[in-house]
Amino acid sequence: MKRVLVIVPFNLDEQGIANREAQMEAVELGPGITFEFRGVTAGPALFDSYHDFAMADIAIFEAGVTAQDDGYDAVCIDTMSDSGHNALRSVLDIPVIGPGKASMHVACILGHTFSVVTQWDPWKALYRKAAQEYGITSKLASVRSINKRPDVSNLLGGKEKEVFPLLRDAGLACVEEDGADVICMGSTTMHQAVPYLQEQLPVPVINPGPLTYKLAELVLGLGISHSRTAYPKPNVPKHDMLHGMLQGAAQTESAPV
Repeated sequence: MKRVLVIVPFNLDEQGIANREAQMEAVELGPGITFEFRGVTAGPALFDSYHDFAMADIAIFEAGVTAQDDGYDAVCIDTMSDSGHNALRSVLDIPVIGPGKASMHVACILGHTFSVVTQWDPWKALYRKAAQEYGITSKLASVRSINKRPDVSNLLGGKEKEVFPLLRDAGLACVEEDGADVICMGSTTMHQAVPYLQEQLPVPVINPGPLTYKLAELVLGLGISHSRTAYPKPNVPKHDMLHGMLQGAAQTESAPV
């Protein structure tokens, strides 16, 4: 049985983690693989700035750095920012899959251009940063947001009637006005809207979290992982320092004001 760790980029309670685990319902997987969801020790609040992006890199890196020693066979990152992706690949031999990179490249397989439909304006920088890093800015038709502040724990629960039509309208504008052939959902926090959008929009809609689970199954089945020449190991790893930093952060977060 293959075990895959899914790293949630927030320190959530049991219900918050369960809302993330619900993404598993959207993908068919073989019987020989299981997925376990884990939140970070401490991390950013909203991913609303480069301040939060930097914190997320450290938080997710720390949460996954022991995954191989803990007996996992692969790691999936549960945020379109792909935070900690490169750092984890530098220390782990097991596959590490990020939904941002996966979604954008699969979108390029399914069509000539793609757009990102997202929930909140402050997240826009995240997708442009990713497209630039992955060398596919020419394929990015647009990024459209409905500008609704996210709830990273409850996600879209209870807001379906308000939010789903807005996401549909944004997706239609991406297709009809911006020329997108494919829509990428801008966050794994938006996964509850995907079945609705797949019915309402005339182009493929990529659900980023489930895509990473299927890709993890694929690469494990093929017996391949990331390139060590692309992601060299550190000569002087400092995992103890990393854990100490995040444990200190968690204590600061929980300290009374």
